[in-house]
Amino acid sequence: MIPAAQPCAPAVPVLYSFRRCPYAMRARLALREAGIRCELREVVLRDKPAELLAASPKGTVPVLALPEGTVLDQSLDIMLWALRCHDPGDWLHRHGNGEPLESMLALVAACDGDFKHHLDRTKYPGRHAGAQSAEWHRQAACAFLEGLEFRLHRTAWLAGDAPALADMAVAPFVRQFAHVDAAWFAARPWPRLQSWLAGWEASPRLAAVMGKHPPWRAGQAPVIFPASA
Repeated sequence: MIPAAQPCAPAVPVLYSFRRCPYAMRARLALREAGIRCELREVVLRDKPAELLAASPKGTVPVLALPEGTVLDQSLDIMLWALRCHDPGDWLHRHGNGEPLESMLALVAACDGDFKHHLDRTKYPGRHAGAQSAEWHRQAACAFLEGLEFRLHRTAWLAGDAPALADMAVAPFVRQFAHVDAAWFAARPWPRLQSWLAGWEASPRLAAVMGKHPPWRAGQAPVIFPASA
C-alpha cells in the first residue's frame, strides 16, 4: 500500500536511480514536478551497491527510501506518492481537467504489460529464449502505439489538453522503442505520436531530469536532485 504523503522532513529521501532506465526516468519526472528534493544515488546495474540491495532486495531501480523508513521500489508508486504530496500541474487530474486517474492508470498498465513485453523482445531479441523474431514483436507493439496515435487525434496529450501522469509514465518507454530504429519509427503513419514524443524529448522538463552523475559510492558528498526544485 502506498503510504500517505507526509510533510517534508529535515532529512531528504534517498533515490536510487539509473539515468537511462525508463522506470527511473518517470520517477524523477514526478519527483521534480512535485518539488521533492532527494539525495540522488546513481546506480551501475552490473555493480549494485549493498545499500540499494538492503533497501530493496529485488535490486532494480528506481528505489525511494523515505526518511521515516518506508521504501517505495515501484516507479508508479513513487510517482503517485510524490504527486499526492504536491501536484502543481494537476497530473493526477483531481480537478477534472482530463481523463480520471483510473483511466490513466489503465493506460500505464497496458504500457507496462504487453507493450513493455514486446519492446524488450524488439530491443533485446537475444535475451529472451523462445521469443518470436524481433520484427514480430515490433509489429505486435504497434497496436499500443496506434492506440496512442488515436488518443492524440482527440487531445494534445494522452489524457487531456495538458501533460499528466499518463504522458510522463508512458513517454520514456515510447522513447526507448523509437530509438531502437529511429528511421523506421519516423516512417510510421503516426504524425501526432511522433510530434508528441519529439516535443517531450525536447522539453526542459526532460532535460532537467537527465543530468549525468558518476556512480554513487558510500561516503561521497550527497548529490541533490533536482538541483533546483
